[in-house]
Amino acid sequence: MPRRALPVLLVLALLQALAGRAVAESPFRNWGAMVVAGDWKGSNGGPTEAFDNARRDVSAELVRLGFEPGNIVQYSVRPERYGRERPGKSDIRAIFEGMTQLAARSPEGCLVYLTSHGVPQGVVVDQSILPPGILNAILDRTCGARPTIAVISACFSGVFVPELGAANRMVLTAARPDRTSFGCGESSRYPFFDECFLKSAPSSRDFSGLAERIRTCVAEREVLEKVSPPSEPQVFIGAQLRPVLPLYAFPARSPP
Repeated sequence: MPRRALPVLLVLALLQALAGRAVAESPFRNWGAMVVAGDWKGSNGGPTEAFDNARRDVSAELVRLGFEPGNIVQYSVRPERYGRERPGKSDIRAIFEGMTQLAARSPEGCLVYLTSHGVPQGVVVDQSILPPGILNAILDRTCGARPTIAVISACFSGVFVPELGAANRMVLTAARPDRTSFGCGESSRYPFFDECFLKSAPSSRDFSGLAERIRTCVAEREVLEKVSPPSEPQVFIGAQLRPVLPLYAFPARSPP
């Protein structure tokens, strides 16, 4: 082999190695994620595991999607029941402090996922209501202008869209501002929306595609269960985030 061919081959090998490394690294490796279960009571007032089941399994799914386990924090109203998972205690101040710490160690993006009951004024977090304006202020103070995804799984959660809908954000909610969501009973494994998140994520390419799959899944489930009126999950993607969101791709599934 001619000597002058060697540098070319070395350059090609280096480019292949760098490309392989780039593919192997997740675009979410320096993102922080917070998953909050805001209540422990079902729709009839008795205890339910639905919100904490969602908290635990959504967190695990985020790891599969490429988030670093050390950059995911969980909160529960009854953290003492889940010692193995070691969630923090859900309250509004804890959410702010947790997001502050996450943002400091994972500077490239933020995700917050809340699953709970909701009212027209906001989402239930233990004994308090977290209104859209306060969550917006928390995200402004902690995540600032970085790409941010907010997922609110609760009745009436569409009220969060106008307040959180900034150019650098995606907002995905379980219902319209004037509609309830479903699946929060005492015997429910997950709320319908959270179940559809978990069911749809493995076959989605990115968060934009995931949102559309969730909406279809929720509509189908509500028809199957004969509940109405339909919750109609809402999706907002800001003008700054929309063109780059496909770059934050989920890992391809392994063939069966």
